[in-house]
Amino acid sequence: MDKQLTTLHQATLLAIARKAIETCVLTGKSTIESTKDPALNTRLGCFVSIKQNGQLRGCIGKFQPQWPLYQEVAEMACAAATQDPRFYPMGKEDLDNFLIEISILSPLEKINDTNDIQVGLHGIYLEKGSYRGVLLPQVAVEHQWDRTMFLRQTCIKAGLPTNAWQSEDTDIFIFTAQVFAETDLGNDTPSAAHS
Repeated sequence: MDKQLTTLHQATLLAIARKAIETCVLTGKSTIESTKDPALNTRLGCFVSIKQNGQLRGCIGKFQPQWPLYQEVAEMACAAATQDPRFYPMGKEDLDNFLIEISILSPLEKINDTNDIQVGLHGIYLEKGSYRGVLLPQVAVEHQWDRTMFLRQTCIKAGLPTNAWQSEDTDIFIFTAQVFAETDLGNDTPSAAHS
C-alpha cells in the first residue's frame, strides 16, 4: 500500500465496523453515516475479521471494492457477522464479546516464482479454474507456517489438493495488507467492564 492509514483513521474504521455489526445483528440492516474524509473515501479492498475468545468467528472481504473504504468496511463487517458460511450468524448474545481486526489490501500482483512470497509480508490469492482461495498475511505468522505450508494451506482454503500450487494452470497472486485491530488501539472487549 502506498499510504498507511493513521491511527485516527484506523480507530474510525474499527468504530464503523463495530457499529455496523451491532446494527446488522440487531436489525438485519447495515446503516452507516457517510464521511467526507478523503482517506476513508479511497477505493481499496479490505477484509474484516471477527474474533471471540481468541478464535475466528467470521471473516469476509473483497479485493475489488464496490464502495468507498468506510462503506466497504461496514459492508464486510456486516457480512462477516452474518454471512460467513463457516459459522452460525452472530446473534444478540454475541454482541458483548467480540473483537474486530481489519485488513486493508494492496492490489493483487501476479507472480511466476513462489520464492517472491515473503511470509509475514504477503498474503496469497490462488486461482485454478473455478477454484479460488485467499489467506491474509497474518495467518501464516499466527500459525508459524513457512512458505510451502502457506501455499498448501491456501490450496486447502480453495478446495484444492495441497500440491495444486505447483500446477502450471494455477495462478498465484500476492498482496500486502495494513492490519489493525481493536486490541492494537487499546480497546479491549467492551464487556470487560460488565463481567
